[in-house]
Amino acid sequence: MQHKPAPEIGVDAASAFKTRVGLILFAAYGLVYAGFVAINTINPKAMGQVVFAGLNLAVVYGFGLIILAIVMGLIYNAICTRAEDRMNQTEEEIDHDL
Repeated sequence: MQHKPAPEIGVDAASAFKTRVGLILFAAYGLVYAGFVAINTINPKAMGQVVFAGLNLAVVYGFGLIILAIVMGLIYNAICTRAEDRMNQTEEEIDHDL
């Protein structure tokens, strides 16, 4: 069984927008992660404090970082998919929409 050739990609008109969104989300995640590192550096004993359902701050914050990364990935995908659909329309598709 053979596969078909790869489709022509062309120019991505949404590339600059997607880059900007990615950098904003990266900076936001970086700030949250920097908080985790700061707590570990400044007051490491605080990470041992029980904060939720018998779990200490280190576990809760760690899982929070993982969940935040997944949610941000889904947000990035949704935003960029809409931008690609809007910005990468061909002239024929634009005429059809009118």
